[in-house]
Amino acid sequence: MKKIYTVLVFSMITVFSLYAQKADIIISNGKITTLNDTKQEVEAIAIAGNKILDIGSNKDILKLKGKNTKLIDAKGKRVIPGLFDSHLHVIRGGRFYNLELRWDGVTSVKTALGMLKEQAARTPKGQWIRVVGGWNEYQFEEKRLPTLEEINEATGDVPTFILYLYGKAWLNKAGIQALNITGDTPNPAEGLIQKDEQGNPTGLLVAEPNAFILYSTLAKLPNMTREEEVNSTLQYMTELNRLGVTAVMDAGGGFQNFPDDYTITDELNKQGKITVRLPYFLFAQNKGSELKDYTQWLGMVNIDEHAPNGHNDIDYYVGGAGENLVGDAGDFENFLFPRPILPNAMEDNLKSVISLLVQNRWPFRLHATYNESIERFLTVIEEVNKETPLDGLVWFFDHAETVSEESLQRIKALGGGIAIQHRMAYQGESFIKRYGKTPALASPPIKRILELDIPVGLGTDGTRVASYNPWIALYWITTGKTVGGNQVMAKSNAINRIDALRLVTHKGYELIKEEKKGKIEKGYYADVVILDQDYLTIPEHAIKNVTSELTIVDGKIVYGNKEFKTFAPALLPVIPTWSPVKYFGGYQHK
Repeated sequence: MKKIYTVLVFSMITVFSLYAQKADIIISNGKITTLNDTKQEVEAIAIAGNKILDIGSNKDILKLKGKNTKLIDAKGKRVIPGLFDSHLHVIRGGRFYNLELRWDGVTSVKTALGMLKEQAARTPKGQWIRVVGGWNEYQFEEKRLPTLEEINEATGDVPTFILYLYGKAWLNKAGIQALNITGDTPNPAEGLIQKDEQGNPTGLLVAEPNAFILYSTLAKLPNMTREEEVNSTLQYMTELNRLGVTAVMDAGGGFQNFPDDYTITDELNKQGKITVRLPYFLFAQNKGSELKDYTQWLGMVNIDEHAPNGHNDIDYYVGGAGENLVGDAGDFENFLFPRPILPNAMEDNLKSVISLLVQNRWPFRLHATYNESIERFLTVIEEVNKETPLDGLVWFFDHAETVSEESLQRIKALGGGIAIQHRMAYQGESFIKRYGKTPALASPPIKRILELDIPVGLGTDGTRVASYNPWIALYWITTGKTVGGNQVMAKSNAINRIDALRLVTHKGYELIKEEKKGKIEKGYYADVVILDQDYLTIPEHAIKNVTSELTIVDGKIVYGNKEFKTFAPALLPVIPTWSPVKYFGGYQHK
């Protein structure tokens, strides 16, 4: 009897607690796209702590208001789950963001050159102007690249580096001198330092086809102070929040060494200052020593332990290995040159690393542009699976632009997934010039991937090739068009806006088997965005310009603009004071 009484009392307390729980934040009067199968659109959301307390009508949700509840009137705006970019380089990108002049979104060569000239006037001696990816000539109304003569005229005696996709980069005359590049400087492997008829370097660096010449040159440029790099990382995360991004899978990157280059985000995580969920993958840096590196990292990282920081539940942990597992498997998508032929030693080297990872139950991701490479990678994975079963282990290919039907079937059989990005929005025209129109129509074959129910997430691969703006990815995948407006992917392969939104929210989490994230649903983590335009109804060209007016991550407001600005913390001042970000911001709309 006493036991029954105790159970009844406990049940009554539990019911009372649930009934009495009040919201910390209520968003009302919204067009709220939940991505929930039962309540696809609602008017209001209640948030308690870092979770969605409930969703429904204004009337029902306002009953959860308490004396301390923050009330936010969405005023009929579209509200969506926070965006999850399944392939972005945030940890590396954040360290350099404040140094970079972004041409992402700029619509003319004239404007781009004007930005160079303006920045040259404020850049101090010893520092560089650097434009690092996220643009191409087709976004410009002139439909051409700037010339070296124009770049030199705009920048004068300020050293300048301008990166164009994975294909090439320009150094102005001052940059050539600063790096002491002469006619006798040897070309690196798979790279070209272009020379004129007199044998003098012109300033053009060409990947033939490997991007090492580009990234190694960039790595020689001066860094910021520690304080400035911390500020830069926070500014970059705020820029992502401005675009509605609340989570990222960081894919590592060249010259991003673990653990040394992770200390800034380590520190920010301990302080509870990270404003995007940030699982990150460890990228092998040195060709020939990849197995040694992963063996060392296995001893340093407990892949199953996600230690709390004591401030919030924002994810920050090692998610696995990749996207580079071995250098021999690097099939860079430099469509200005033919597809690289991977060496015969690739299979043995890749198998040793993947075997180690599978035996230790480490998830892995693998850069894979071309189907010719994917076929060989799959043979290795199949061999490993026979020896040590994958048995549900998370693994996926990144990119997969030309993956075939046969390869898709093999991926599905192995329980793999695919992370796709909008690289063809920036390189579609180059792809067509080399391979023709027909192969571009389904690169990648997203409709077929979805039909096969292969786990798939959508991302950007920003910042050094494509832009980090996820709305360009959503524009591309729903229209098939590039940033220049050219129809590259077939309209029949494009997907509708809701399905696209799923790929950059909860489907991305499903790729890594994460639950309770990516939807506006009771019990899910409270990552919510109020948009400045209605993504579901605006003309297709306007999708590229969507931004957030209010961004909530883990139940906390991290960004606000316009009428919602008062709800958000004040923006940090940008340092150093000459930073291009201070004057131009990030993604441009001009």
